[in-house]
Amino acid sequence: MITGPSGVGKGTLIHALQDHLPQLQLSVSATTRSPRPGEQDGVAYHFLGRDEFARRVVAGEFVEHAEYAGNSYGTLRSELDGRLDAGIPVVLEIEVQGARQIREALPEAVQVFIAPPSREALRERLVGRGTDPPEQVVRRLETADDELAARGEFSYVVVNDRLEDAVAQLLEIVGRELGDDESAASAQYS
Repeated sequence: MITGPSGVGKGTLIHALQDHLPQLQLSVSATTRSPRPGEQDGVAYHFLGRDEFARRVVAGEFVEHAEYAGNSYGTLRSELDGRLDAGIPVVLEIEVQGARQIREALPEAVQVFIAPPSREALRERLVGRGTDPPEQVVRRLETADDELAARGEFSYVVVNDRLEDAVAQLLEIVGRELGDDESAASAQYS
């Protein structure tokens, strides 16, 4: 699982990992937030209404779920069960609250925390991406302060300052954990 504050570059890093390790499959999370321009249901997220999300929580359909910046997010069991049973490596892009639940449910999961080089860099990224109104950016930064304090809970911490360096570190970690040191060591990010 890959976690870290909103705006730290989790999605960008995961896509780079998948470019080098195509066997790695991304679990598509569910959310109650509205789709951003260009996001497709079932691809970016499974977009659910609040009532539907709550019904699925009660039905036990989530491995983890959390409230984040005013919206609900979660990992559906259906996104994981079949792949894990077939031995397919799955990467989860989740928030810290969800990562803690995954640690309880799947203690064997590899846990990577992505950190920004600084809080100011994170603020600039959140503002620069232009996807959230100012009050949402403030909420995300307040949440990020708590999340950054939790980085010591994770097996690995990667600082996403230079994308190439962060990708190289992730390739090394994932390759080692998948038992494929040679391919991880020889993978070059370009």
